[in-house]
Amino acid sequence: MAHDIRTGASLYSFQDDYFEGKRDLEGCIAAAAELGAEGIETLAEQMMPGFPDLSDEFYATFAGWMEKYGTVSVAHDMFLDTKKYKHRELTHDEMVASLHRDIDHAAKLPARNIRIIVNTPPSVVEAAAPYARDKGVKMGVEIHSPWSFDDDWIKRHLDVSERVGTDVVGCVPDLGIFVRKFPRVIIDRALRDGADPDVVARCVKNYDEQGDTQALFDEVEASGADPLTVNFARMTTHFIDSDPARLTDHVDQIIHIHAKFYEMLDSGEEYSIPYDEIIAALKKGGYRGYLNSEYEGNRHIQDIQAVDAYGQVGLHQQMMKRLIAADDQGE
Repeated sequence: MAHDIRTGASLYSFQDDYFEGKRDLEGCIAAAAELGAEGIETLAEQMMPGFPDLSDEFYATFAGWMEKYGTVSVAHDMFLDTKKYKHRELTHDEMVASLHRDIDHAAKLPARNIRIIVNTPPSVVEAAAPYARDKGVKMGVEIHSPWSFDDDWIKRHLDVSERVGTDVVGCVPDLGIFVRKFPRVIIDRALRDGADPDVVARCVKNYDEQGDTQALFDEVEASGADPLTVNFARMTTHFIDSDPARLTDHVDQIIHIHAKFYEMLDSGEEYSIPYDEIIAALKKGGYRGYLNSEYEGNRHIQDIQAVDAYGQVGLHQQMMKRLIAADDQGE
């Protein structure tokens, strides 16, 4: 089936550069473009001071950057502050109003899609669907580890997509649901912090061999192990290795993709995630949309080295472009 897979970048990847003052918002966009990203995914609450009260001048400037760097705004990542008030959670109507605010922002960028954070109730997305359709914006719940396509909460969101139409509601798979090998940068950080090497090795082997991570965590916790070791065992329960074929099954509901990665190797491969299988599954389904580089290895190496987001995203873009261009039967 014909596909149209393109590469983009989430500016989340450049968060260290932004917070350390090495790049401003425009600089992050410029870096992504230099590395080959066509689509730009933004986090307004992270890199757009003053959000949600941004001026018309800001939106005009942002549009100018898209033209200047030859990029397009493909997604806005929304967050739902359900605990905004000290003594109560937001009501349904307040959550819908908050989502309307994000829809307005996406339309002004303009961004084609909104990443719906997973704690957003399906009923809120459904209630906001007519407003989003009027604004020309699609909404997609993020399917993020430890959730998968088969979890009841995600199925409820996908049911909304079926009811109101995939032209306005869908999903945003995060490729962190396809972690085949436990990320090496997380393992190394746990060891540097002082976790028990023998227990860490056992937990990694158990994960990589698709063992029962919850059972092993329960055992480690009951053993009286130190907090760092227990925390590492707990962490292995938060990762999953889904079947990439699930992307083919749901391709009609996928509005864009968080192309999560933890560590690009000098060989041009990602250490933990089988990108070859993932992109093959998307090709098979005829996916038409963006794979947005989302670097998340940064937080696990900050104690020993400077974060090279530019280098990591560059390798990631090269890998994705190579796999997208490759013939389905191999290069």
